Amino acid sequence: MGKVYDGISDRLAAWLEEQPVFFVGTAPLSADGLVNLSPKGTRGTFRVVDAHTVAYLDLTGSGIETVAHLRENGRICVMFCAFDGKPTIVRLHGTGRVLSLDEPGFAEAVAGFGEAGTERMHGARSVITVDVARVSDSCGFAVPRMDLVQERDVLDRALAKKSAESLVAYHRTRNGQSLDGLPGLAG
Repeated sequence: MGKVYDGISDRLAAWLEEQPVFFVGTAPLSADGLVNLSPKGTRGTFRVVDAHTVAYLDLTGSGIETVAHLRENGRICVMFCAFDGKPTIVRLHGTGRVLSLDEPGFAEAVAGFGEAGTERMHGARSVITVDVARVSDSCGFAVPRMDLVQERDVLDRALAKKSAESLVAYHRTRNGQSLDGLPGLAG
């Protein structure tokens, strides 16, 4: 049976930070807007700040839905599934904030991720911080057990080949607006 918690305990925080993948759900306010669900991964890119705050590195990618939706309305749900061990699903509902790479405080926010932040500073386009209003779990009985073979390094290798200027151009052309036409990254 699922439970709702007062916040993120130390034990839950450790479990969340161990997971190799999580999912982020957002949506625009428009009734005919597209709901977005994005997988996020790479260990060390998610961290629990405190019992009611989490953050993750938003790495450069082909879409900008999460950033655009958060800037419009802030609504977000972050979901984790146990693919090994006890079957568990954890959802963190809250309000997200975007700190883009061109904003003051970005380098300090990325540094908060330690070595993972240092390694991915070049490819990070923002830090997403979530003020968590609801922490809940449920059974993961239908989630398959799976083994992590290895993390992919394709994104890291691709971003390492890009100069800072080419990343700005990419953000401007590919991350300038969402599928629904909401503003994304200015570049």
